[in-house]
Amino acid sequence: MSLVRLHIKGISYSQTQNGAYALILSEVDGDRKLPIVIGAFEAQSIAIALEKEIKPPRPLTHDLFKNFSDRFGIVVKQVIIHKLVDGVFYSSLICERDKIEEIIDARTSDAIALALRFKAPIFTYKNILDKAGIYLKVNPDKEDEDSEDSILMDEGLAKEIETKSPENFKGKTFEELHNLLDEAVDSEDYETAARIKNEISKR
Repeated sequence: MSLVRLHIKGISYSQTQNGAYALILSEVDGDRKLPIVIGAFEAQSIAIALEKEIKPPRPLTHDLFKNFSDRFGIVVKQVIIHKLVDGVFYSSLICERDKIEEIIDARTSDAIALALRFKAPIFTYKNILDKAGIYLKVNPDKEDEDSEDSILMDEGLAKEIETKSPENFKGKTFEELHNLLDEAVDSEDYETAARIKNEISKR
């Protein structure tokens, strides 16, 4: 089975599961997207890994794993989303130490959070993308705007996922945004911090 490389398009609030988020993975050499429902903690961890300027005061669980691995010479070479059963994605970490390769089972959300920290590529098999991949429906009037398109999902996964932030920061001044960013980082609400940072960057 052939592997297809994926990259992270973004994270959005899940419209179908309270307290959950949808991680959107995009086919590198194609138009399909792979939506994966993940928990709030994992969404937060992935968001702060994507936002390089947000530094938590203490290492999060995935940061601790990275520090531990670095200390003992373990490298995550790649992540493979290898199975889809009843809507649940299964993943493997391909690790290497002293030129010996090991395969470790992992939840997909954890695997992707670690892939970001190790700068490791993410792959899935073509048959999984054929089964669960969806196409992005873009509003042509918004094509040039910053990733604020709507993604209309297969009914089995979600009714609608928007890459817009669920909380609207557009009415805030720069000073208010920076104060909110500081408060979010201090309270370790990194998902909100990432959204505020995104609003600042867009301006």
